[in-house]
This record gives sequence, C-alpha cells and structure tokens, in this order.
Amino acid sequence: MKDLLIGTSNPGKLREYEELLAGLPLRLMSLKDVGLDTMEVAEDADTLEANASLKALAYARASRLLTLADDTGLFVDALGGAPGVYPARYGGPGLTMAQRRHRLLGELTGVPDAQRTARFVCVIALGVGDEVTQVRGVCEGRIAPVDDEGGEGFGYDAIFIPQGYTVSWSHVPMAEKNRISHRGQAAQAILPTLRGLVKG
Repeated sequence: MKDLLIGTSNPGKLREYEELLAGLPLRLMSLKDVGLDTMEVAEDADTLEANASLKALAYARASRLLTLADDTGLFVDALGGAPGVYPARYGGPGLTMAQRRHRLLGELTGVPDAQRTARFVCVIALGVGDEVTQVRGVCEGRIAPVDDEGGEGFGYDAIFIPQGYTVSWSHVPMAEKNRISHRGQAAQAILPTLRGLVKG
C-alpha cells in the first residue's frame, strides 16, 4: 500500500478522490493528516495548470510523499469567463461559499437559460520529487436559476447543472458524478501514471 497525499484540507474533495482512486492500492491522506493544513501555498498564477503544479510540488517537497493536487475553475460565458481561475475568491475576501454562489446568481439576473452556459475545468498535478505530471478534465453545463442548497456536494455544485441533466451536481449520485465530472475525467486521465508508480 503506497501513501498518496491529496493536497487539500477539504473533506468533501478527499471523499471524491477516495471514490475516484478506489481501485488502486493507495492510502489517501489529507494535508491535515500529515500536519500541513496550515501551510500556505501562493496560488497566484493565472492558469489552472500553474497553480496545480505549485501546490503539488510544494506539498510533495514538504511531505516527501507522492502528492496529488488539483486546481479547478468555473467559467461562465455570460460573465466573460468569471469566476474563472479563482472561484474561491469570487466576490472578494471573507465571503462564505453560499455568499459567493448568491453573488454569481445575482450577476446572472435576467439572463435566459440558454445563455447561462458554463463549464468546470479541473487540472490535476501529480508531484513526485521535483517532477510533475498534469492532466485536464472539462465538464460542460449551465448555471441554475436558484441555489439548490439541498443534497450533497460542495463549492458551486448547488448551482451547476451538468449537460444532459435537469438537476444540480448536488443531486447527482456520487458514482455518477465521478464518472462524468471535470475532476472525474481528470482522475481517469491520471490513473495510468498512478498505476505505473504503484507498480514501480
């Protein structure tokens, strides 16, 4: 069993990766598990690829563990691509995720359903020493008219309706979400690299 550090303190994200990587002989750990939950990594690059790599390499060096980190963006066409690369900062500092979702929905007031197209993009970076491997996953969809706060999920899940669905991510079963989501697609793309490292 090989240790894999997931570069997050978010229990929801850790659970997703436990599902996504369940077929591999890996023991997943969070930043909190290895005492790095207070370590700050400046995510100041302007691309998802660069920010994911910054985190993966910084946590890999600090922990001396194989480390997977991701960076996710939400790109809403009617808002010129906002929130973009910085969804967790949308609306300014000090806001809760519920407040950020409310702000985004407010910006889309009056925008018809057909023009509320958006996509989640996830870039996974796998850090091994000073080397990094990157993959990308994209999920097309649209922004819901209201915040659907029930169900599971985190972040913007409650206001994102994936293409082909009539409900938000919050009400899509986890196994189904992992199959088609941006993070699920990226995780599938990184599996061959992880399998090679586990065998090695």
